[in-house]
Amino acid sequence: MIKFLIRFGLFLLISAIVFAIFSNVFIISKTSSYIYEDINEFPEKEIALVLGTSKRNMKGEANSFFDNRMDAAAKLYHYGKVKGLLLSGDNRTRYYNEPSDMKKALMEKGVPESAISIDTAGLSTIESVFRCKEIFNYRDVAIITQEFHAFRALYISQYYEMDAIAFSAAEVPVYSSTKVTIREFFARPKALLDLYVLNSYRKLEGSNKMGI
Repeated sequence: MIKFLIRFGLFLLISAIVFAIFSNVFIISKTSSYIYEDINEFPEKEIALVLGTSKRNMKGEANSFFDNRMDAAAKLYHYGKVKGLLLSGDNRTRYYNEPSDMKKALMEKGVPESAISIDTAGLSTIESVFRCKEIFNYRDVAIITQEFHAFRALYISQYYEMDAIAFSAAEVPVYSSTKVTIREFFARPKALLDLYVLNSYRKLEGSNKMGI
């Protein structure tokens, strides 16, 4: 019995590793051609969906992921590549509001308030993308985030049949992004499970009137 449990445990572990690797290769291969770094080659889009993150890291210092996304969003707007920006992120408490922080940062970079929309119920990537289409009725979108995150966001947008491309915000030094990169490696297989097995998108349909 013990040998059986050990073998079964090893089988599950190996299966999970294989699935994780497959998920990463599959998602990246399906989306890499839709990610742009050169703004001069970037096609015009109706709206840019800016995916949220905290403006401060765990040490209370400025978060380079946040700063670089804001730089990319402002650049895309000022170059006339998008007409507006939809800021989607977490507003879990009155003291933590990613969209509000993003709005302030973008207005400081010269983006007019009239060009900014806010979604405070983007608690995850799948929710941000889902709500962009189903609540705000945007299908022709540019997604702004770092490249490692853009793969998953684009795949989710493809699942929802959106005409999406991504503009890659500048990456951060390896020593600052190792944990995030590892987390993203496991987030990709979870995304496939959410979409095809757990049917998380169906659960989201019931919350489509929240957080606008």
